[in-house]
Amino acid sequence: MSPEQPAETAGRSLFSLQRRERLMEELRAHGAITVRDIAAKMGVSELTIRRDVNILADEGLVSRVHGGATLPSPLDRSASGRTAQHSYSIGMVVPSLDYYWPQVISGARAEAEEQNLRIVVRGSAYDAADNRRHVQALLDTQNIDGLIVAPDMGGAHGPELLRWLNALPIPVVLAERRAPAEIPAHRLEWVATDHAFGAGMAVRHLWQEGHRRIGCLTDSTSPTSPHVVRGWHQALAALKIPLEGSVHEDSAGQENGARASHFDHVLELCAKTGTTAMLVHSDTQAVAFEQHCVDRGMAVPGDMAIVGYDDEVAYLAEPAISAVRPPKQYVGKVAVQLMAARLAEGRLRPVHRIELNPDLILRESSIGAPRVPAPGVLQHSL
Repeated sequence: MSPEQPAETAGRSLFSLQRRERLMEELRAHGAITVRDIAAKMGVSELTIRRDVNILADEGLVSRVHGGATLPSPLDRSASGRTAQHSYSIGMVVPSLDYYWPQVISGARAEAEEQNLRIVVRGSAYDAADNRRHVQALLDTQNIDGLIVAPDMGGAHGPELLRWLNALPIPVVLAERRAPAEIPAHRLEWVATDHAFGAGMAVRHLWQEGHRRIGCLTDSTSPTSPHVVRGWHQALAALKIPLEGSVHEDSAGQENGARASHFDHVLELCAKTGTTAMLVHSDTQAVAFEQHCVDRGMAVPGDMAIVGYDDEVAYLAEPAISAVRPPKQYVGKVAVQLMAARLAEGRLRPVHRIELNPDLILRESSIGAPRVPAPGVLQHSL
């Protein structure tokens, strides 16, 4: 510190550097951040984090996106003097920058670097109107040649959004989405995880551990849950487990005190039906469900075995939760590969629609045979 530099000013500079180092650590760990979440985590204002992001972006260390930042491809760092000509620019609109999608973005960026493509990311919401607004902003301002998007397909506006995407004059690849059969979308390509296959793997694992009644807890607001439920149904049928009497509950909108009551209801159904294992989507919900079981005096996995879905935070639980892990980075990677091939070959290339298989990561929450409870034990724990 020079004699002319006040200690207070030097301290502020040090704190700024520490914040930006922490911000870069978060980006390296997750591939993307949101201003809101980082500000809350660091205990500073969102304006302060935006300023830090702007400084890092000017240095070519991050790429600004709506509501946050991502790690840039080295080819994008024109501000640091490493300018390169990209063959094409691809817009990417995802519904979240803080759960699931950072790894998809990371895979897309890595492949774009290999293919000499520019990726422009925008974080949207699980809302068709918001998805369309962000896509339109890319079309209006970024001169993009193709689009990778994870649109919301539910509600009144979902089908309309798909038809609009299908009619765009540039190629569109859906990520972790499939157009339903009732909507003509002959030009849309996609890459998606086979979530039904993943759910089936989880059910078969629980069956092999000795469980004969296996329930399913999902969130109907998630685009993934219908595929998880389908895979659960198919696996029950293949294993000759009657669907009638099997526990299937929807956790959509259950928060705070309502969630505790909801989980109590689920455990009551499990006690009545002899259900000793649950497949839970997502694994944040699986963690909450496991904690509730433990709070009610149940042993996991002895009284209730649990497999989560997504494998974002399942390993943090106690005991650690087994989880189906979609190949998130490969979803992004393959989406860019599809786009690069489409841009290179044009309309002569057949439409490609690709499914990727997930993995099942086994941890303590589902290993071992169920402990047969004495009559009334589960009911008493409630």
